[in-house]
Amino acid sequence: MEAYKLFVRTNREFVQNLESLANAITWFLPERFSNSEIGPEAVYAFLGMVSAVNQHIVDTAPQGPVLPRHQEGFDISRVPWSLLVSILKDAEAVVEVASQHLFGQEGKWGFIAAMEAIKALVRLVAFKESGFKMLLQGGEVVNDGTGLTASAEGSSQDSQLPRGLEGRAVNALNKFGQNTKYNLGTYRPAPVMPAPKPTFSSIWHERGLHGRLYLIGEVVHVLRPVIYVLFIRKCGIKSWTPWLVSLAVDLTGITLVSHATSEGSKRRGRPYQLSESEKDELKRRKNILALYILRDPFFTRYTRSRLEKVDKVLSPVPIVSFFTSKLVELLIGIQTRYTYTAGS
Repeated sequence: MEAYKLFVRTNREFVQNLESLANAITWFLPERFSNSEIGPEAVYAFLGMVSAVNQHIVDTAPQGPVLPRHQEGFDISRVPWSLLVSILKDAEAVVEVASQHLFGQEGKWGFIAAMEAIKALVRLVAFKESGFKMLLQGGEVVNDGTGLTASAEGSSQDSQLPRGLEGRAVNALNKFGQNTKYNLGTYRPAPVMPAPKPTFSSIWHERGLHGRLYLIGEVVHVLRPVIYVLFIRKCGIKSWTPWLVSLAVDLTGITLVSHATSEGSKRRGRPYQLSESEKDELKRRKNILALYILRDPFFTRYTRSRLEKVDKVLSPVPIVSFFTSKLVELLIGIQTRYTYTAGS
């Protein structure tokens, strides 16, 4: 295993290019979107899991000498939550195809609901263990930015210092005293104590309205897929109710988090300062709202007919018609899979 880790870390670009090529080929496998063919979906899911494992190996590469660890029982903080979320997402695609093959179109939603509930539980635990930092790409990417920790702890410490030259001088002396200690000419490095992670109670009560909006918005974002699938199971995929409820929940989560982090809402407390990766995540959540045009009943009612019209108009054009027809075919095929348009 160590030899494989060394190979992946040493040949990172080669491994990533090989993974991309293999994933691209699977999209052109025969019967790729057939309800009776589990094989192509299983191959695609397996490649996705391998890619997730390889990325985890690269991300966890040691930066210095590796010290021996003492086994002291199970430590939940060391669980690779991002890797677990990625594996669950890939496994869900296989579960969907297998359950549809065995139990039919209507029977598969119970299994998908179970998978979404498991993913939501894992994400909520990861959210807690990270110190309630924003989940990046649904928890598939580790949030190592400043986000909550810097705004909740760091800013409160800095606010105790006077501003201006005096404050800068005191701050410099404090940092100097924290980094080194001198005793009769003997240098001793000061022990570095990790900053305590924010708790749900501290954010809810101490951060005021912004903290509450942020927590509710993130929890709503995590639970949205579960709510969507449960409504599909109850009302059917062709009903507008699941589509509208899911859209409303999505917009609610985005609005709450946006308001909690907005610079224009300072009247009721200090808003959270987002890192660049968290700002990109907020943009990503807004962008994937476009997936709603690929979900039924909107797709069947509006999107599909327009795609077919474009394909018909461009059909006389050489070369272009080939790529257009293939693109339309892929979009129609993707739309038949919940996991490809779920945005979860």
